[in-house]
Amino acid sequence: MSSESLSRAFARRLAIALAWLMAFQTMPGLAAQEPLEPKLNIVVIEGEGAINNVRQRTAREPIVQVEDQNRKPVAGATVTFLLPRDGAGVAMRDGSRSFTAVTDQNGRATMRGLRPNNVAGQFQIQVNASFQGLTSSAVITQTNMAVAAAAAGAGAGAGIGLSAKLIAVLAIAGGAAATGAVVAATRGGDSPKSTAAPPIVVTPGTPSVGSPR
Repeated sequence: MSSESLSRAFARRLAIALAWLMAFQTMPGLAAQEPLEPKLNIVVIEGEGAINNVRQRTAREPIVQVEDQNRKPVAGATVTFLLPRDGAGVAMRDGSRSFTAVTDQNGRATMRGLRPNNVAGQFQIQVNASFQGLTSSAVITQTNMAVAAAAAGAGAGAGIGLSAKLIAVLAIAGGAAATGAVVAATRGGDSPKSTAAPPIVVTPGTPSVGSPR
């Protein structure tokens, strides 16, 4: 075989080898993946959108979870909760406006001992996390509201009681007599006066209506 033929055969084999190499490198999953840049993420577990009862002085305790760039919990991270100083908001039992905690093995931190102030409205809690030079921040939005649960419950109970009484009257009287009983119940249950029309008599079977004998 001539030298020219050998050169052509070598060039052809080299081209095939390069083509295979390029195809191998571009196949999904085979190329080496670059590592993700280290960072922190704050995930709000509880407390977002909570409504705090101003009258009962109860507030939802915020719970956050700190994660790394791979969404794995970060234990030992420092988390600081910052509370609003004006308007609607919450405060610690000692009156302080900030709280610092360290995440547990699950990467979670809880702000405990909160009480809402007496101002109704929406507010935000600032959350900052730090770990080995990395930082992250998030916001938790809550609302203070004067919830009159006892009054609402009493009103509902009164409505239920009135309905039950009307049903009982209807079951006993029946027919046209039920109409008079409903009017009497809604006006306080007073008995008809002697000057009223003659009472209606209801008997089992075929009803007969007439003046008492």
